[in-house]
Parts: sequence; C-alpha cells; structure tokens
Amino acid sequence: MAALPLATAEACDANSHMITSGELRALQPVFRVYGGRRLFAGPVVTVKVFEDNVLVRGILEEKGQGRVLVVDGGGSLRRALLGGNIAMLAQNNGWAGIVINGCVRDVDEINGCDIGVRALGSHPIKSDKRGMGEKHVPVTVAGARICDGEWLYADADGVLVSRTELSV
Repeated sequence: MAALPLATAEACDANSHMITSGELRALQPVFRVYGGRRLFAGPVVTVKVFEDNVLVRGILEEKGQGRVLVVDGGGSLRRALLGGNIAMLAQNNGWAGIVINGCVRDVDEINGCDIGVRALGSHPIKSDKRGMGEKHVPVTVAGARICDGEWLYADADGVLVSRTELSV
C-alpha cells in the first residue's frame, strides 16, 4: 500500500500529466467524511447496488488487505448502504476505506471505527436485503469512472483515483 500520509493536492501537482491523460482523476467534491481515518489509500474493489447492501457486506466480509471498497449506490438518498456493524466488520477485516455513492447510518459508530468512509450523507433507514447488484464492474461515481484494481487516495482535500499506484 502507498505510504501515508499522502496529500492529494501534492499528488495532483506532481502528476499533472496524468490528469491531462485521464490516468489520474479527481472525484467531484460531493462526499461527507466519516470514520476514524481521515486519510486512506489502497487498491479499489467495486460494487454496484441500489438500496441493497447484501453484496456490500459480502465483500467486506473478505480480508481487505488495505483495499478500498467503492460502492456505486446510484446516488440514492433514501436508504443507508453502510451502518456501524458493517463498518466494524470492514475495520476488523483490514479494509482501508469505503467510498459510497449513497448514504450511511449509525454515524457515531462509524466514526469510532479505524476506517475511512466517504458518503453523500446519512439516513436512518436501512437498506433492502435482496442481494441484487454487480461486483467487480466499472462504476461511475462523482463524475469519474472507477475500475477494480485502480488506486484510490482520500484526504481532507478530496478523493483521487489513479490507474496505477502513485509515488509522490
């Protein structure tokens, strides 16, 4: 995993050619910051769901090995895709972070976990449990296309996605 702390602003300055080529993308600034880790980085795992977190939990039950789960929840603000129990599971399994194009709940519990979380907001209603969605597919979140195996970097300035691991 990349050495932390990583300053996303410095990464952009040092890799402007990668921004021009599209190899390095900045996500639109739409996320709120949750979790005990304010900065995190790691290889990406993707999942695409809508108001259903069965696949999210299934992935986070795996050993994280410092990876970051990117959840395309369709931008729904009607249900939470991550709560305190699943955040604790992710922490215990070694995930570095979770970025959700959707909502979380149990904010105080998530903030007590040693994991980085970015989400559009919080909502008290839990998700459906149908098991619908797709794992390991390209997703579009906050204006950026993100694929399995790319690298995600998050800090107070924003979220970056790179095709390869950055050395800053």
